[in-house]
Amino acid sequence: MQNFKSAHAPVNGIQMYYEIHGAGQPLVLIHGGGSTIYTSFGRILPLLAKKYQVIAMELQAHGHTSDRDAPESFAQDADDVAALLHQLNISEADILGFSNGGQTAMQLAMRI
Repeated sequence: MQNFKSAHAPVNGIQMYYEIHGAGQPLVLIHGGGSTIYTSFGRILPLLAKKYQVIAMELQAHGHTSDRDAPESFAQDADDVAALLHQLNISEADILGFSNGGQTAMQLAMRI
């Protein structure tokens, strides 16, 4: 795997884990339910990072991201992704959501 940046960001009451790979047009990856960045995108992430600045995060209570005392929902996940992108000064990006991540991507699109 190539070099990448990883960090946690305070987002809506959780510590959201994210990674940034590559350079170019931003591409946001949203994993499926019960998954992580690598279980959903591990095999294609290196290929995508050759062309895009890939921003991948782990949603509430998934992988390296903390939980909050509130139920998970696609709407809340979309709010969390939008808040992270705002913190990263990403105003435009392509979005790729896998499985439940596709529902989150649709919720995110409705906010833009």
